[in-house]
Amino acid sequence: MPDSSYRKERGPQFWRVARQACQLAGAVDVSFFFLFHILGSPILAWVNVISVSMYVAAYYALGRQQNRLAIRLIWTEVIVHSALGTVLIGWGSGFHYYLLMFIPALFVTMPLRSAALSLVGLWGYYVGLDILMWFIAPIQPISSGALLGVHLFNLSIVFAMFSYLSFYYLSMVLSAQRKLRRLATIDPLTGLFNRSHGSELAEKEIGRFQREGHPVSFMLLDVDHFKLINDRYGHEMGDRVLAKIGQLILAQLRTQDLVARWGGEEFLIILPTTSIDSALSSAERVRDALCSYDWKAIDGVAMDVTISVGVSEFCEGDDIASVIRRADQALYRSKAGGRNRVEQEEVLEQ
Repeated sequence: MPDSSYRKERGPQFWRVARQACQLAGAVDVSFFFLFHILGSPILAWVNVISVSMYVAAYYALGRQQNRLAIRLIWTEVIVHSALGTVLIGWGSGFHYYLLMFIPALFVTMPLRSAALSLVGLWGYYVGLDILMWFIAPIQPISSGALLGVHLFNLSIVFAMFSYLSFYYLSMVLSAQRKLRRLATIDPLTGLFNRSHGSELAEKEIGRFQREGHPVSFMLLDVDHFKLINDRYGHEMGDRVLAKIGQLILAQLRTQDLVARWGGEEFLIILPTTSIDSALSSAERVRDALCSYDWKAIDGVAMDVTISVGVSEFCEGDDIASVIRRADQALYRSKAGGRNRVEQEEVLEQ
C-alpha cells in the first residue's frame, strides 16, 4: 500500500532524488564487487551483491510509493555495509564516511523529534565503531596502497554525493522562496497581482513620478452585474469569467503596465508614463476587447460580460488614496451613466 501521507510530507521531488541516489549507490557497489575481487577480499565483494539487491529493491519500492520500506532498506544497507567494510579492512578504508550521509537525510525523511533521536543514535554508532577499531585489527587487511585507493574512492563518492545533496537542498530553498513570493504577491484565481502588491507597485510608480516627473495614470475597472453571473451560472463559472477577464486585460496593455485584482470583481490598472488621454484610449481598448469576446468559448454558455471603467491621473499633491479615489468616483459615474462605459476623473476648473 503506498505511503501517501509520508510521500506528501516530503514532496515528489525528494523521492525522485532518492531513486537517483539508489541508482548511483547500486552502480558504486557494482564497482566495489570487481574491486574487492581484484584486491583479494571476496567477503566484501559478495557483500556488494547483497547491497546492489537492496538498492534495486529500494528503487522499485520508491516507484510503488512504498517509501518507508525503501528508507529502511537504504538505512540497513549503509549501516551494515559501512560496519563490515570498516571491520574487515580497517578504519582507513573510509567506509564510515557513508554514515555521515544520513545527517542531512534524517531531517528530510522524518519528523524533527524522530530525526533528533536518530541523530543521537547515529552518533553513538559512529563513535562506537571508531572506538572498536582502536582495539581490534582488521579481519581481512589489504596492502597500504590498496587501502589508500579504497579510501580515496570512498572519500570521492561521499564528497560527490554531499555536493549533489547540497545543490538539491539549495534548489529546494530557492523553490520555496519563489512559491512564498508568489503567494505573497499573486492572486491565485486570475494570476494577476493581488491588492497588497498592487498597492506597493502603485507607491513605486508614484515615487518615480515624484523623482522624474513622468505621468502615471490609473484605471479602476469593475465587471457589470457580476452577481447575476454568479447567481445564474454558478460561482465556478464566475471564477472562470474573472480569470478570462484578467487575460483579456493583459492582452490589451503594454508589458510595463501593471494589473492587480483589487477586489472581488474589481481590477486596478497602473499605467506608467501615461497621460490621462492615453489612459482613456487604453481603457476603451480593454472595454472593446471584453465586449467583442465570444464568451460562449468558456463553457458553451452565451452571456454578455461588460465592464465599467474609471480613469484618473496622478497630480502634484496627490497620494495613492486620493488618485484611486478619483478613479473610483469616475467608475461610479460610469455605473450611474448606464454601465459598459469609460469615464475620466472630474476636471476642476482653475
